[in-house]
Amino acid sequence: MIDKMNARIVVTGGAGFLGSHVVDKLKQKGYKNIYVPRSAEYDLIHEADIKRMFEDMKPSIIIHLAAVVGGIGANRLNPGKYFYENLMMGTQLIEESRKNDLDKFVAIGTICAYPKFTPVPFREEDLWIGFPEETNAPYGLAKKMMLVQSQAYREQYNFNSIYLLPVNLYGPRDNFDLETSHVIPALIRKCIEAKNSNLNEIVVWGTGKATREFIYVDDAAEAIILAMENYNSSEPVNIGSGYEISIRDLVETIARLTEFEGKITWDSGKPDGQPRRCLDITRAQNEFGFLAKTKFEEGLKKTIEWYKQYNEDQNV
Repeated sequence: MIDKMNARIVVTGGAGFLGSHVVDKLKQKGYKNIYVPRSAEYDLIHEADIKRMFEDMKPSIIIHLAAVVGGIGANRLNPGKYFYENLMMGTQLIEESRKNDLDKFVAIGTICAYPKFTPVPFREEDLWIGFPEETNAPYGLAKKMMLVQSQAYREQYNFNSIYLLPVNLYGPRDNFDLETSHVIPALIRKCIEAKNSNLNEIVVWGTGKATREFIYVDDAAEAIILAMENYNSSEPVNIGSGYEISIRDLVETIARLTEFEGKITWDSGKPDGQPRRCLDITRAQNEFGFLAKTKFEEGLKKTIEWYKQYNEDQNV
């Protein structure tokens, strides 16, 4: 059992999308000492800043959520940056954690670590059967190195770290910048802006044939904390909802929920990304009792309402 009064939990990326929900949920569960290193003060790409963070915050647990990440377009434009910065953050944080006798390191990987043609549903055992989808391979492989390091450090140093693989996230506080956002926030924004501007068409990348699985951000935060509290193995664990949907059906669902009635044009010259994504989620259920609770349309409605309210607040 973790001592909620005395555990000192550092959440890297704790001011970001998933991180802010993890911090909220930790507080709800009664954890008293939660620290969020901000990038302006602690640049976790640099070893000196990581050392200073340890000196200042004296963590007993780290949940490493900080990442340099974006959608397909951003990944294509920044393969070197996404590889280097994510690799350096993860590798140096785990090494410094080992040196400081950290009680537990919770590494958050990415579904992009899976091979491009992984058999569906994705099983953790299949992580190494091929190369990731090309557009996000540098990012996916950089994050995947935390799994290698976690397993190597457990074997040599008995270092307690775990590695979680969340599927595509969505929900309130997501990134809605069309240059860097993922598919759900991008579609929500496109549909709402088109409706508000009386436009009769939106353009969507790809063919719509690819499939994805999504998990509501609050469910993902719950899974991370359950794993922190109850899981102590370096075998990777999928975090998902078990619900697969095609991009075409996703676009039509978001158009319906946002009341956009115009034409949907598919730009088939743009990439689809990985052909299918759907996870085997039995390990998370068996190891620490996690099952996602939020139904997909319910989560989409909450996300759409949050974005509308956010826009209203910005325009006041």
